[in-house]
Amino acid sequence: MTCDNNVWSECNVPQTTRDCSDNCGPGTQECSDNVWQTCVVPESSQVCSNECGSGRKTCSNSTWSDCKVDHQEQTCTSVCGSGKRTCDNGIWSACDAPQPLPPKLHATIRDFRNGQPADFGHPEIGMSVDDRGLVQSLLGADDTPIYALTGPSLTVQSAQTFYEWYHDILGPPAINASTQIDLPLTVATDRPGLFVYENHSFFPIDNQLFGNEGLGHNYSFTLAVSANFTYLGNEVFKFTGDDDVFVFINRHLAIDLGGVHDAETASVDLASRAREFEISVGNRYPIHIFFAERHPVLSDFLVETSIADIGACP
Repeated sequence: MTCDNNVWSECNVPQTTRDCSDNCGPGTQECSDNVWQTCVVPESSQVCSNECGSGRKTCSNSTWSDCKVDHQEQTCTSVCGSGKRTCDNGIWSACDAPQPLPPKLHATIRDFRNGQPADFGHPEIGMSVDDRGLVQSLLGADDTPIYALTGPSLTVQSAQTFYEWYHDILGPPAINASTQIDLPLTVATDRPGLFVYENHSFFPIDNQLFGNEGLGHNYSFTLAVSANFTYLGNEVFKFTGDDDVFVFINRHLAIDLGGVHDAETASVDLASRAREFEISVGNRYPIHIFFAERHPVLSDFLVETSIADIGACP
C-alpha cells in the first residue's frame, strides 16, 4: 500500500490459495478481499459395509452419507418350505417362507400332596434356594432325568423321591396322580419367528386330581413335555420358571434351573452348542422339558422358542 497526501491507500494483496481440509478430506481455500473463503473439498467416496454387505458412502459439504449397499436377497427355509429374505438400508427382512402354525406342547402333569414326598410343599424349604446339579447331563433310558447325587440335596430328599417326580406311582398308597394337557404357544408379534407361552399364574390343575388341599391353588405338581424338531441351524430356546426347570436337547442337558426359587430365566442357542448336543442341520431330534412346582405361593411358566415344527404347516 502507498501513502499520498498523508493518506494510506488500501492494502492490495494478490489473491492467494492455501491447503485446507474438512471431514471429507483435503481441499483448497482462497483468500479474497482479505478474507479466507470456505474450504473447497472435492466430493469423495469410500468403501463401507452394513448388515446387507459392502457398498460405498460419499462425502460432500463436510458430511458423509449413510453407507449405500445394493438391495440384497437370500434364500431361506422354514420347516414348512423355502422362501427368501431381503436386505435394504442395513436391515434384513424376516424370511417369507411358509411358517408353521403355532405349536402346542403336549404335557403330562403329575399332582402330589403337599409334603408327600418331602420334596413338595414343606415350609422349611426356603422361598428361594437354587439347587443346581440335581440331574445328570444325559436323560435316562426311559427319557426322564436321573438324579445325580448319592444323598440328599438342599431341596430333594433322595434319589427315590426325585424318581417319583416324573413317574406314575399309583400305590397303594398313591404318591401321585396324572393327567394330560396342551399348552398352546402364540406367535410373538414383536419378534418374528418366535413362539411364546407365558403364564405368571401357572396352576393348570386347580381343583383337579388331589385338589387344592385347602389352599388357593393346587400346588405341588410336575410337568413333562417331549417333542421332536428338525434342526435348521438357528434355533433358540428361552425358559423362565419357578421352581425347577430342566430342558434336554437330543437327550443332553441344555438348561438347569433346579431348586425351589423365584422365577429364574435361562436360554440356549442351539448353534453355539451343536457339538455338545450332537446335532447337525437337517436332522430331527427330541426336546424334553421338565418342570416342578414345589412350593406355594407363586408359579411362573414361560417358553420362548423358534423351535417350531412341533406345530403343523398350514
